[in-house]
Amino acid sequence: MIGERISDKTGRSRRDAGPTATVEDVARLAGVSRATASRVVNDSPRVSPEARDAVRRAIEELGYVPNRAARSLMTRRSDSIGVVILEPATRLFGDPFFGHLLLGINAGLADSDVQLVLLMAQDRREEARVEKYLDAGHVDGAILVGPHGDDQLPTRLARRRVPIVLSGRPLGGGGLSYVDSDNRNGARMAVSHLVAGGRRSIATIHGTLDLGSARDRLDGYRDALTDAGYVLDATLEAAGNYSPAMAAEAMRVLLDRHPDLDGLFAASDSMAAAAVGVLLDAGRRIPEDVAVVGFDDTPVAMTVRPTLSTVRQPIEAMGREMSRLLLRRIDDPADAPSQVVFATELVVRESSVVS
Repeated sequence: MIGERISDKTGRSRRDAGPTATVEDVARLAGVSRATASRVVNDSPRVSPEARDAVRRAIEELGYVPNRAARSLMTRRSDSIGVVILEPATRLFGDPFFGHLLLGINAGLADSDVQLVLLMAQDRREEARVEKYLDAGHVDGAILVGPHGDDQLPTRLARRRVPIVLSGRPLGGGGLSYVDSDNRNGARMAVSHLVAGGRRSIATIHGTLDLGSARDRLDGYRDALTDAGYVLDATLEAAGNYSPAMAAEAMRVLLDRHPDLDGLFAASDSMAAAAVGVLLDAGRRIPEDVAVVGFDDTPVAMTVRPTLSTVRQPIEAMGREMSRLLLRRIDDPADAPSQVVFATELVVRESSVVS
């Protein structure tokens, strides 16, 4: 009888069996086959509601704890996902963007039993090693952060049915799932703000142009200038490649080219902070002489002096969404690819407004 208290040969009740209870014990108490009990333990839909209820009552009665290793063999699941960082280690550990993104991804796993595994690939050799690891099924899926240009890793993994979600719009398209922010409109808002403040010679320090985010932010800069009737000037554009050191050098080059520049849009807060240091060393007052706007709204924006106007993107929310999409794709491999783009917001602080 379902729910009846039964005893083993020692006279011990099954309720006292605790973690040592087996799936066979659950099946006997529930009055079902071992296969049916296993299906319930592994969340298979191929079980009647009555049998499912009976097995769940037996699990509670026995205090049964599933053997996760055995379950993994049966379901071919590792209960883990990989986060693959396709960027130099200096950027991963030096740019606050990545820390906030990882916090969001991990928060998105909080209601599951899935663990996060961090994988790094700084060159093609390391990427090949990571690809082999993912293809071997050591994780159930992966979030790829920073695939550049024509990198075919996402396409190869998708063809082999490895569930993936990209951080950022891929330049190659390809119908893959990704999460991004509205980089182009965010940059347009930043530069339009500088135009509205009366700035006439507005430069930009852009990111690595084999990334969709950098392309979009440069396009947004150009959009705003064109909308305002300014003539585009390539000598007002310099590459910082999301590196503070390169951004500082780019700022020095821009000052040499255009001593009269009075506005700057940098495609990340870390690059904007480096540019501010160069401007102050050159005797330029901020914002009186040069108004500066960054992008991301990381803690850097509040620690630099003067505090940095910037474009806020919801980095942690983006990370949580990446986890949600990946878990959904793992559960349903036939799920159609999703592209989610978060709105951006201009945050005005001391670096762009004369008090």
